[in-house]
Amino acid sequence: MKTLLSVLLALTTTAVMAAESNPATTPASLDIATVISVTDTSTACEVVPATMVYIDHQGQTHKLTYQVMGICSGV
Repeated sequence: MKTLLSVLLALTTTAVMAAESNPATTPASLDIATVISVTDTSTACEVVPATMVYIDHQGQTHKLTYQVMGICSGV
């Protein structure tokens, strides 16, 4: 749960820079109803790409790729 919260906080701060396919079309706020999956970055000790797959309130699935600092645990 901590990891998911950390990722969502990082996502919120980088939402403007993140992109689904084109940075110019990424909204400043995301419509996230359900998170399906998030890349596990627990073993990375640097900034790495991560991907979140989510469903919006209209039922459409989206894939968002963004940069995140790895948690560096379990190394």
